[in-house]
Amino acid sequence: MPSMERRETTTQIKILVVIPHYNHLSTLHSVVQRCRTVWPHVLVVDDGSEAFSPKLLQDVDVQCIVQSANQGKGMAILAGAAWAKEHGFTHIITIDADGQHNPDEIGQFVKEVALCPHALILGVRQFDDTVPFGSRFGRKFGNFWVHVQTGKAVQDIQSGYRCYPVDLLQVLTVWSKRYAFEVEVVVRALWAGFDVREVPVSVSYTRERISHFSKWKDNWRLTVLNTYLTIRSMLPIAHRQYKYEGEKIVRRSYWQTLQDNLAAPGSVLRNALSAAWGIFCGSIALPGIRQVWLFWGIGWWNLNRLVGISFEKICIGPFVPAVCIEVGYFLRHGHWLTEFTLTTLGKQIMQRVWEWVLGSLVVAPCLAGIAFLLVVVFGWALRRSLHGRA
Repeated sequence: MPSMERRETTTQIKILVVIPHYNHLSTLHSVVQRCRTVWPHVLVVDDGSEAFSPKLLQDVDVQCIVQSANQGKGMAILAGAAWAKEHGFTHIITIDADGQHNPDEIGQFVKEVALCPHALILGVRQFDDTVPFGSRFGRKFGNFWVHVQTGKAVQDIQSGYRCYPVDLLQVLTVWSKRYAFEVEVVVRALWAGFDVREVPVSVSYTRERISHFSKWKDNWRLTVLNTYLTIRSMLPIAHRQYKYEGEKIVRRSYWQTLQDNLAAPGSVLRNALSAAWGIFCGSIALPGIRQVWLFWGIGWWNLNRLVGISFEKICIGPFVPAVCIEVGYFLRHGHWLTEFTLTTLGKQIMQRVWEWVLGSLVVAPCLAGIAFLLVVVFGWALRRSLHGRA
């Protein structure tokens, strides 16, 4: 998928630091105070805490939004983004209220925004041995699934220290409202063609740190979310794409998206690899497993889903399995199978299955190579035709 290019902006950048919190009264004041020391515009979004009052922060001069009931971190972030939009801010930097992030590193995000104002910027936490195993494992696990779902490598999908363009949050439809929001919004941003950048940040975990992440409820929500995102990523249906016209985000038409994909550098090679992978998975004699391979490879290498799945369907029997059996029979006996009787196709069925598996090891790579060459030739011809019309 094409990503929005890195470029300067003519619009004045105005950044708001947003601190969503829920019952972090022991650390909130310190985090807010440190943020105000390095940045003038700070907003606290209270997500229905039990004993919070804006009066607790009177001495640090910050804006506050108080939600009447706990709605989840995602809703708190969206509330902060809506407030930022209303008051003329272009970006929000979110920082957790539990004290794990260093407010002195806000400047790193500001510098990156100046270079790439339309990107979602993630703070990659620099883990050491003091970080709990659950956090380290969760990050690796989450990063793996994002790679499968988008074909893009992300180093810290779970980091709450990040910067959002406000307009990006306005156009994306994100279903998750709690912790899973931060995972889903990155996946959907990548699907939509937005750029995702990363900056290194430090992290501090202490025994006093309060976390409202539920090992059961939130992990279940993440499991459901990743299941949906993975299935959706494999469907041969184009994701909604956006682009910038001036400083406004507009939706691309499907035809524009198709043209952009065909005109993008490497598009012919990507489509050819997609076809080759589809043919290979469709030809290899591993029923059930080959579909898993197909979907994993399409996601991991960011291949064209429509092309890959379509070419895989071409190999559904009986022609390709028959060719594999013939090749396997030849490899075993030195001549072709020409007798098709109840004995050869009935009583000797297990031998034919073994020959199907053996033959597919030769046929699958050969057909994949042929598909690759054909799609390269067709792709270059199509690109020349499109450029000729332009």
